[in-house]
Amino acid sequence: MVNPKEWYRRDLLRSNFDSDPRQAAAVDKLDTLYSHLENDSKSLIRWPLEGICSLFMGRRNGAARGIYLWGGVGRGKTYLMDCFFDCLPFKEKKRLHFNRFMRLVHTELDSLKRQKNPLEIVATNFSNQVRVLCLDEFFVDDIADAMILRGLLQSLFDKGLCLVTTSNISPDHLYHNGLQRQQFLGAIEQIKRNCDVFNLDGGVDYRLRTLQRTELYYFPLNDIAEASIEATFSKLSNPNAVVKKMIELQVEQREIRVLKIAGDIVWFKFCDICEGPRSQNDYIQIAKEFKSVFISSIPILGAQNDNAARRFIHLVDEFYDRNVKLVLSAETSIEKLYSGSRLEVEFQRTISRLIEMQSNEFLARPHKP
Repeated sequence: MVNPKEWYRRDLLRSNFDSDPRQAAAVDKLDTLYSHLENDSKSLIRWPLEGICSLFMGRRNGAARGIYLWGGVGRGKTYLMDCFFDCLPFKEKKRLHFNRFMRLVHTELDSLKRQKNPLEIVATNFSNQVRVLCLDEFFVDDIADAMILRGLLQSLFDKGLCLVTTSNISPDHLYHNGLQRQQFLGAIEQIKRNCDVFNLDGGVDYRLRTLQRTELYYFPLNDIAEASIEATFSKLSNPNAVVKKMIELQVEQREIRVLKIAGDIVWFKFCDICEGPRSQNDYIQIAKEFKSVFISSIPILGAQNDNAARRFIHLVDEFYDRNVKLVLSAETSIEKLYSGSRLEVEFQRTISRLIEMQSNEFLARPHKP
């Protein structure tokens, strides 16, 4: 098992991977944390009784400080966190997108409505299974989440859980201008007290550079378009992300077939995401969790498939509002994508947004989870 520093050095040998001083500094911090956690694991193996006592009876003393990596889009935050996660030599670890983590918490709380101190129970259950929690895109814009996090983070940290998380913003600006924000400030203090805060800004925006150099709309539907969108998926994917193929993604308690998924990038066929029982809530959840979405095999839309066209309009609206980057393959050009009359006015907005979403200005906007 390699450590984060060795992993990063190995990636630097690749022809398409550039050295970055801020990334290297972040790797140093992650490597130090890795060493601390690895030594704890070895102690647990050598002295199991003493180790168990330290883990479950006041583990907070001497617990490893986590890391809060923040900075602009494309700085490699997710890549670095995933390298760290993959290097950890034990199973008591979990990696989740922040929104998925909060949905798990809400589900647990719903099942504990009649229990006393449900947040404490959730924290206990979690910390008994996980030593290290890696959360991608820590972002709070919901008052219910804000109030839950205030108590949940304190309980998790008190039980010795180590948090490694990424965010586009500093801890001090979390839930900025949110309702009753004063009550959330305790959560911010918990993060700063238990995590080293590291800003990755000041280097190259690698994802933006790749997006700006790449075609994002391929037509007509042929072997060239298929090969091109496949190559774009490979270029945009985190080089160390596990690529899963032909799986079912749980969205709003329903399954959507996915062609490929790699970290925060997902690829659907048009028929799977815009035909059948899909709602705007599905697109909201997808837009929150994924920074880049690929949709292939889009037909010419018209009277024969107006329902799918309307869903596509909703999808583009949600993705536009949350600055999701779209890569598409279709039967024809954007301007000719809709041939019907019923949705002609609404689809003009979709055409305008699809064109804007390929601009450098839009591509530079940070994702809004």
